[in-house]
Amino acid sequence: MADAASQPEPFEPLEAELEALAGPNEQEASLAERPNAAAAPIIEFRNVAISFDGRSVLDNVSFSVHRGETLCILGRSGVGKSVSLRMIMGFLKPDSGSIQVDGQEITGLDEEGMRAIRKRVTMVFQNGALFDSLSVRENIAFPLRERGGLDDDQIDQIVDQLIGLVGAEDVTESLPASLSTGRKRAVAMARALAAQPEVVLYDEPTTMVDSLIARRLGGLIQRLKHQLGFTSIVVTHDTRFASQLADTVLFLHKGRALFFGPLKDFLASKDPDIHRFLTLDAYLLPSE
Repeated sequence: MADAASQPEPFEPLEAELEALAGPNEQEASLAERPNAAAAPIIEFRNVAISFDGRSVLDNVSFSVHRGETLCILGRSGVGKSVSLRMIMGFLKPDSGSIQVDGQEITGLDEEGMRAIRKRVTMVFQNGALFDSLSVRENIAFPLRERGGLDDDQIDQIVDQLIGLVGAEDVTESLPASLSTGRKRAVAMARALAAQPEVVLYDEPTTMVDSLIARRLGGLIQRLKHQLGFTSIVVTHDTRFASQLADTVLFLHKGRALFFGPLKDFLASKDPDIHRFLTLDAYLLPSE
């Protein structure tokens, strides 16, 4: 067994980052200031297709996400938004096409290979996917204990910072069943951050939460990007939420990528299907 002096200390940067994140929001860097424009994407789909029971869900879809960017995947129900996230996580395999994570092809990886990918890419599910029998504190601590290399005091310090970050101080000993939907998602975000991923995938984070909670979740995703450099892919049907977050937009329509590009170009698009989507979304989500 290696002695203590030889053990790496991978979580020291996380503690420093969390202290900065919990503090004042100073001089958030814009994407234009980040030297990633010419870099290879960290997530890339190339002509990806998948069908279920003979029904095409994604048909030759291509898009890419660079480090530090937030991509919002928009579209109506059943167009393959969440399916895209599940393929990145390896829960589903495409029928054809290529999916790469930081230049590595993942479509042919076995479960062991995908475990290595999931240390770099994590997902926040709609239902939070928290452990029902563990308290909020224990849920957030779980990835830290699984990874190892930390004593109980270090874990407690990091967990306390994460709990403060998502505003869950009053529910630390509560079980997930007693939490509101918005609280579950905030706790799930804290647990995802504890795993120190490079990319976080969010599956419909604003579904079944009120507008105040949605804004808070959106603000947290933004701060994770600006202050910690997280790359995010957010699946949503809510254009207003996407407008708060997105650097780029992928709009899926009838299984195809009808639009992929900057948010401003999406909002200004004259495509009739996009215009119809935006108009209906504005009608269903009145201004506050």
